[in-house]
Amino acid sequence: MTDPSHDPAVASEQGADAARGAARRWWLPRTVVIRRVHHDFPGVTTYAMQPLDADDWADYRAEAGQFNMLHLPGAGEAAISLSELPQLGDGFLWHTIRAAGNVTRGIAGLRVGDTLGVRGPFGSSWPLHACRQRDVLIVAGGIGLAPLRPAISLLLHERQRFGAMHLLYGARSPDSLLYASQFEQWEERGMAVHVTVDRSRPGWRGHVGVVPLLLERLRGFAPDNTVVFCCGPEVMMRYTIKAALGRGIPISRIWVSLERNMQCAVGLCGHCQLGPEFVCKDGPVFRYDRVARWLGIEAL
Repeated sequence: MTDPSHDPAVASEQGADAARGAARRWWLPRTVVIRRVHHDFPGVTTYAMQPLDADDWADYRAEAGQFNMLHLPGAGEAAISLSELPQLGDGFLWHTIRAAGNVTRGIAGLRVGDTLGVRGPFGSSWPLHACRQRDVLIVAGGIGLAPLRPAISLLLHERQRFGAMHLLYGARSPDSLLYASQFEQWEERGMAVHVTVDRSRPGWRGHVGVVPLLLERLRGFAPDNTVVFCCGPEVMMRYTIKAALGRGIPISRIWVSLERNMQCAVGLCGHCQLGPEFVCKDGPVFRYDRVARWLGIEAL
């Protein structure tokens, strides 16, 4: 009699069962404990979260650009991108959150030692493989730097694999710059940091103006051999991409993250539909030419 454990059909079915079991786990929130809280500026806070049961998280694997669903009992869930990966952030799940809705305002009231639920990771990721042996421009506006920070960390971790690297970052004011304490370290590790603000203040000696102007004036990169990762307000991204194309960067090497109105993570509720795409299911990271037609329609 054939040993069932050696039957390819049985083994295949067992493998499928295991895969389905693993997938089902992500539909149930798993508990994390808040270990660190950093108030970046009014209304925006970064949290370091640690799994309550480390064994229950042994199979968690996230990529730069993906997001988790954060579950706050009594309030609901919110889709929030990872602002650092566990393998790069001391084993913690890092999320930078703007208090804007019921869930995020509820999370803003949590303190070190409090718990919440997490499902994920979900979504597409920044294509770091496309950056090999190329120059890289990271372009961010406001809190849009948060989903890009894991990509920055990975690029710097393997700095020798890439060409020139520039971060072009804009914020409303010097007081609302995200991760400003890390800029010097990023520059020391090989990424040129260019910062601009919409409104100056006494003592500010940096650029004043919009992010696309930084790109229009930028030197020290080869446009025909450059990859762009961009995240921020959609109007900022539209003008940034226009500037990138004007500089000769191929449209096929421009990637954007569209974190607009994501709610269910599977495209069921329809809140994040953009033309034929569902941002939470098909994105949030897209190659620009895939969504260019829809991004060009204001207020869609």
